[in-house]
Amino acid sequence: MKALIFDKPKKPLITQVQTPVIGDNEVMIRSRRVGICHSDYELLAGQYIIPISYPVTPGHEWVGEVVEVGKNVSSLGEGDRVVGECVIQTPERIHHFGFSMDGADREYFAARPEWLHKLPDAVDDAQGALIEPLTCGYYAVLRHGGVDASQTVVVSGGGTIGLVSAAAAIGMGARVIVVDPVPLRRDIAMKLGADGTVDPLDGDPVETVKEMTKGGADLTVECAGHPASLANVFDYTRDDGCVSMVGINISQKFPVELGKIQIKNLSVKGCIGSPGVWPAAIRFLERTGLDLSPIQTHTYGLADALKALDIGRDPEKAVKVTLEIA
Repeated sequence: MKALIFDKPKKPLITQVQTPVIGDNEVMIRSRRVGICHSDYELLAGQYIIPISYPVTPGHEWVGEVVEVGKNVSSLGEGDRVVGECVIQTPERIHHFGFSMDGADREYFAARPEWLHKLPDAVDDAQGALIEPLTCGYYAVLRHGGVDASQTVVVSGGGTIGLVSAAAAIGMGARVIVVDPVPLRRDIAMKLGADGTVDPLDGDPVETVKEMTKGGADLTVECAGHPASLANVFDYTRDDGCVSMVGINISQKFPVELGKIQIKNLSVKGCIGSPGVWPAAIRFLERTGLDLSPIQTHTYGLADALKALDIGRDPEKAVKVTLEIA
């Protein structure tokens, strides 16, 4: 079968690999759509938050179809459309799907039903391929109990995770403002239903946010991991407000006035991944009817995966690049 593999750092290949054989407790999945994530580029560069080895097949944002079921599996059947969690407990170790074990950027793969979730009919494949990032944004908003129509949320950083965080808050009824310097991202935020956007390079973003929110956000979700964004999130937030820290910035040091956490009586929580929220996030997407499709800016076939990787590097032109495999 055909697959995208990272043969070694900085060397992606489209090649033929052996089609897997499932065990009695597994199902065979035919990949349908797989999103390219920023962390895939880190993997390609030879960097990730846990030890990795090569060659490896990436792809952790996926939707697929069950085409074969092991004899001990009763929870899934042929034809079921499914998505899968990324952090997987196996008998040997905890794996990160698409990183420490081969992912979904191939025509078929074996999976265990414990880390799969059925998609409802109302959620199509395009939306399904965004479930994984949506769970991260949904979790970031839920970290402080969620929001409602009485509240204002500021999302700092309008990449995929920022946009799905905004979508989650919009789906909960909140007023949402997205801060990002890239016009494409600000335009997509408005298509998702944001109430406004801010270009942080056009004047003082803190003063603009304070004016738009009449004093500050009830919840600020930091999704950029950029020093300028990280330095401003406490100022974007009102007294007694909340901050969810999602953007990743490892080993870089820069000055931030941490005393504002105390002075403003802020509640600040870090967010990593989306533990325990997948079923709820899928129901949320189905019942709210949110349309996440504006986030998917480009779609390519598996044969053009190398071109897709190149396009996805340019934040001015692309947000979510998706591979359509079957």
